[in-house]
Amino acid sequence: MIKRFFHYYKPYKGLLILDIISAILIAALDLVIPRFSNFLISDIIPLKEIQTLFYWAILIALFFVLRLVLNYVVEYYGHVLGVNMEYDMRKEMFGHIQSLPVSYFDNIKVGKLMSRLVNDLNEISELAHHGPENLLIAIVLLVGSFFLMYTSNVTLALVMTFLVPLMIIIGVRQNLKFRSAFRVMRERLAEINAQAQDNFSGIRVVKAYNAEEKEELQFAQGNDFFAVSRKGALKIMAQFGVTVKGFILLITLVVFVYGGYLVMIDQMTIGQLVEFILYVGVFQQPINRFSELIMMYNQAMAGFERFLEVMNIEAQKDTEGAQDLQKVTGDIAFEDVSFEYGDRQGKHVLSHISFNVKASHKVAFVGPSGSGKSTLCNLIPRFYELHEGKITLDGIDLRDITIKSLRDQVGIVQQDVFIFAGTIGQNIAYGKFDATDEEIILAAQRAEAWDFIAELPDGLNTTIGERGVKLSGGQRQRLSLARMFLKNPKILLLDEATSALDNKTERQIQITLDELAKDRTTLVVAHRLSTIKDADWIYVLTDQGIIEEGTHESLLTYKGLYYRLVHSEKENPS
Repeated sequence: MIKRFFHYYKPYKGLLILDIISAILIAALDLVIPRFSNFLISDIIPLKEIQTLFYWAILIALFFVLRLVLNYVVEYYGHVLGVNMEYDMRKEMFGHIQSLPVSYFDNIKVGKLMSRLVNDLNEISELAHHGPENLLIAIVLLVGSFFLMYTSNVTLALVMTFLVPLMIIIGVRQNLKFRSAFRVMRERLAEINAQAQDNFSGIRVVKAYNAEEKEELQFAQGNDFFAVSRKGALKIMAQFGVTVKGFILLITLVVFVYGGYLVMIDQMTIGQLVEFILYVGVFQQPINRFSELIMMYNQAMAGFERFLEVMNIEAQKDTEGAQDLQKVTGDIAFEDVSFEYGDRQGKHVLSHISFNVKASHKVAFVGPSGSGKSTLCNLIPRFYELHEGKITLDGIDLRDITIKSLRDQVGIVQQDVFIFAGTIGQNIAYGKFDATDEEIILAAQRAEAWDFIAELPDGLNTTIGERGVKLSGGQRQRLSLARMFLKNPKILLLDEATSALDNKTERQIQITLDELAKDRTTLVVAHRLSTIKDADWIYVLTDQGIIEEGTHESLLTYKGLYYRLVHSEKENPS
């Protein structure tokens, strides 16, 4: 995992080297002051060498100026390094998420995914910057101060050599508890993010069912769990802080008492004692930096582990040797296709399905809920990968076609239309990102959407709110159809595209759908059977597979399940 983390330093070697060199020089300059204090008290003041005092004062002042410059370099360019690495990780993660199969999104809450993308990477920037810097400064200060102390007074330095490493060992052992504590905290933060995401997305349902109190109680429970985990992590941090401060106070006491005794018996000068007292303060720096480093490491690595969990999920990729589609006719064939979702424990949604759809023909699928009609449509653009059987387009196995070129030729219109929180123009242009305003307007006209768009004050630039809440169901559906006219795919999948609309709006939309389906291979999952009378062929699908097929008239003559479904619809019109 550490190797993976250091990989992200690679593009920014220059910044890392600059940060490290500046940090080392800062630590080296900090070591000068205690030694100068000893020199000042032991030599300059007793001898009253004013000229030497001014000389050293100018030199130390230059050191201070240099230290300020180096501090600026570390504070600014070091943080730039961290921000760049965080940016790269977040960009890489978002890109990877885009490449994951649809099945991944079926099994994860959006709020949890958002937490991994945003919150879990927040600490990465701090660790990337302060990690190497704190480690190197701490090492330079410890090694350098010990060396200088031994050159000053070996006896007291030996005492310090015993106490300081003991403090470090105890502190590090205590901080090993941090990792699990911060990981639990991250997981619980992701939970409450997911709860909030669900609540905000479904706020109309919450209010419609007067479920505010229930949602508040559920959120409070998750919030309580997070607070408990946070308090546990803070308790460990507090224990560590007290341990470090206790040792610093102990070391200070030892220097005062034992150092004072050495001065009394003439084995140490007052200047050397002051130097040692100042080094106690210097020791506090590496200990604090070690503690910060351990805390940052554990917090950041808890997030980085969760980052890697997502990055290690295999992306949906083109199979080796896959080719781009060139000219598409539109012949589709299912050959002995069986499919099951990963969490269904061997229960097939589709079992040994075979059929052919000729180019530019309209084929409909009807049957009871759960028979696999929508799943069948989802397999064509490879939202899910097949494990049994084969689907071909113009005789080519879909797995031998690049995913991008395949989806360029497939258009999907569903019952649950997704509208982005932007403008009308931006939503239509999703069908063709480089479309001109003229092309967008033409697509809107073909979808019978331009009349209501033109009446809006800002026209195509009208903002339509989260998921298009400012539009009616029929208007949202027309935008999705305009998007599809603009995309102009060869294959059209209509998955209960009008089932959520009232009868009048459905009849209007159906005319547009018929226009859209012209000269395209069209597969229709039908909710109202009256909308598929003109289909070239109809398949009746159940959990037993395809049990009937034919035209509308021939299936009525057969008087099977399709006949019963049609008459049931006439008796109970929705």
